Amino acid sequence: MTRAVDLLKNKFGVSQLYKHDIKQDDEIILTVYWHPLTIAEREAIQKKASDDVNDYALQMMIEKALDEDGKRIFQDGDKASLRREVELTILEEIQLAMINAGADKEVKQAKADLKS
Repeated sequence: MTRAVDLLKNKFGVSQLYKHDIKQDDEIILTVYWHPLTIAEREAIQKKASDDVNDYALQMMIEKALDEDGKRIFQDGDKASLRREVELTILEEIQLAMINAGADKEVKQAKADLKS
């Protein structure tokens, strides 16, 4: 029987890579990649962000957003510029894609695998 921790790592582990395209008029302007957020990463981001939910979401995006080669596309110093100079809806689109990533995973299938 497969150990629960191994099943969870295989089905929901950090090796997964998610992708979201930012489009304008059907043209892809930017493709953002990221790995799933872990508890350890969430705690580290919370330490860098204020108690404000918007600040946390922005810091998460800055920390997690990658290019196709796995390199960060934002630096910590970009935070002020992103807050002041980029349309809110675009930032929220990226943040929501990151937060909702993996939500479509079949929990029933994972449970079935655990029983086998």
